[in-house]
Amino acid sequence: MDASLIKKLKDMTNAGLMDCKKALEASNENIDEAVKWLREKGISKAAKKADRIAAEGSSMVLVDGNNAVIVELNCETDFVSANEKFRSLLERISKAIINSDAKTVEEALALPCEEGTVNDDIINVTATMGEKISLRRFTKITKNDNEVFGSYIHMGGKISALCLVEGTDETVASDVAMHLAAMNPKYVSRDLVPSAEIEEESKVLREQAINEGKPVEIAEKMVQGRINKYYKDIVITEQEFVKNPDMTVGAFLSSNNSTLKDMVRYEVGEGIEKKEENFAEEVAKQING
Repeated sequence: MDASLIKKLKDMTNAGLMDCKKALEASNENIDEAVKWLREKGISKAAKKADRIAAEGSSMVLVDGNNAVIVELNCETDFVSANEKFRSLLERISKAIINSDAKTVEEALALPCEEGTVNDDIINVTATMGEKISLRRFTKITKNDNEVFGSYIHMGGKISALCLVEGTDETVASDVAMHLAAMNPKYVSRDLVPSAEIEEESKVLREQAINEGKPVEIAEKMVQGRINKYYKDIVITEQEFVKNPDMTVGAFLSSNNSTLKDMVRYEVGEGIEKKEENFAEEVAKQING
């Protein structure tokens, strides 16, 4: 078999030399059929990884005109998340989503992308990298001409934050996004906190005060004070601004004649139960497997 043909297929697919040789043998040295064979082999390899836990990865924010999207792409190890192929995949997926009407991950996976669809692209990179890769979530925000986006990326994409602010410039919005990334508030304003959450927290605080030996009427007053503190923990506009703790984020926005309209914060892997592995055992498995 012509070695240059093997090399050409390897350059096209980034597959291993032996895999390329097998593909060409299986396809009577038809390079297009060999590419298809390798892709099918990649799909098979990707399927075997479907039950693995992908809790690492990266996130990014992409802005294009009046649209912005924040995306989280997961893999199994930090090593792969730092790889240029993985990061390029994340960028391609973000570009595919930002100019689409996709509302769900399933719809996003069906969007056109470099390797057919987003899902095809993920499968091909999965086969190349040897790890499970999955699109976990995305949020798209559209602004009007009176509004600006602010974004902040921390630790190379381990945390990404996106803010939509009315009546200001990108510098102010980006400062708010930095605060969002650092402090992880849950709500834009107090009126957006569900009443059920406040009721549950009040119940807990009331029990705490009574268990401290406080009379019921005193306990009720203490609950109100502690609820105000709880709001400061979860509502961004009531938090001390990280760049100037002498003012709240709400005061910072007001001083710039601005209003925070929306915010999204992604921390890679949050809420995913990570599987604990013995590293030495894992290496031994790979060597012997």
